Amino acid sequence: MRIGFGYDSHRMVEERKLILGGVEIPFEKGLYGHSDADVLTHAIIDAVFGAEAKGDIGRHFPDNDPAYKDINSMVLLEKAVSEMDGKIVNVDCTLLIQKPKMAPYIDKIRESLAKGLNTDIKNVSVKAKTEEGMEAVGRGEMVKAYAVVLID
Repeated sequence: MRIGFGYDSHRMVEERKLILGGVEIPFEKGLYGHSDADVLTHAIIDAVFGAEAKGDIGRHFPDNDPAYKDINSMVLLEKAVSEMDGKIVNVDCTLLIQKPKMAPYIDKIRESLAKGLNTDIKNVSVKAKTEEGMEAVGRGEMVKAYAVVLID
């Protein structure tokens, strides 16, 4: 068994879609990035590569490669999973986002991630926290995500 840890953050900006865990969330701002900027999926991808000791997301999908411009991060997750030597035992994620409230979307996000990870939804945990108005996340300027992945 191997464990991997992942982290990512992206700025909130206007005129971008907010995509988290492969799910489009209705909101007036989205995340800035080369791909679709799905911060949650990126953290999980980093955790998968970490568990496999294969580097990080930037090594496999560089943000200066035009092939990944605006790409759906679920495609990248499926590619990362296809390169694994083992299989997913479980994934535990924490999303730090002030707004919008995530509770209505958590189950849909878990379902989307389970599909991308090629595992059962019972193996995918997603939690969301606010920063209580503190720092950049609390001011609505950015979103952060942390993930751990256990692979057998």
